Amino acid sequence: MAQGRFISYLRVSTAGQGRSGLGVEAQRLAVETYLNGGKWTLIKEFVEIESGKRSDNRPELAKALALCKAHRAALVVAKVDRLARSQGFLSRILEAGVDVRFCDLPQIEGPTGRFLLQSMMSVAELEAGMISARTKAALAASKARGKKLGGFRGRAGTAADLAKARAARSSAADAQADALAPILARIDPAGAGSLRTVAALLAAEGVPTPSGRGEWTAKAVSRLRERLQA
Repeated sequence: MAQGRFISYLRVSTAGQGRSGLGVEAQRLAVETYLNGGKWTLIKEFVEIESGKRSDNRPELAKALALCKAHRAALVVAKVDRLARSQGFLSRILEAGVDVRFCDLPQIEGPTGRFLLQSMMSVAELEAGMISARTKAALAASKARGKKLGGFRGRAGTAADLAKARAARSSAADAQADALAPILARIDPAGAGSLRTVAALLAAEGVPTPSGRGEWTAKAVSRLRERLQA
């Protein structure tokens, strides 16, 4: 029986699936079924539209993990492959210090649970690699027959790419700042505490900074207040 606070993460591979609800509704139902009964609170739901093979561009997942840390909540995912298909990526998620629950698996606890989960991910990664190899072979065969494949897809590192990356980082920082707002209001209700004192209190509670990196400083608290007032 589920207990505590949760944040759900749903992922679909295409924008069409996101608009139609195809895949999303099934995942949402799985989460609701998993949480049925018990004393729990679903703080927020995040929906990501991204291929499972891409692990370097998951802005919604970054927001979900940041909110989990701020609220000390567990991340709940309908299926393992909705979170990741790479063992290395999954390992980084598990090492981030966030409790992750999968609706299609028993609760992952201790080193044995992590080992079993990573073993399953290894099999999924192998399967994905074999599918990729078969696809590349088929494309190569088509190209050899003279068929024109694909088209212009832009260049890596363009100004637009950099702008999107900055926007993603800013969006994640905004989400974390919003998650920290109630904590800041609790430890400094009047908003008049010294920056160093507030920084020390946040650090003592183990609250992550908006960027998720570094330590709390007077400057970091000042930036948090400015971001919340913007």
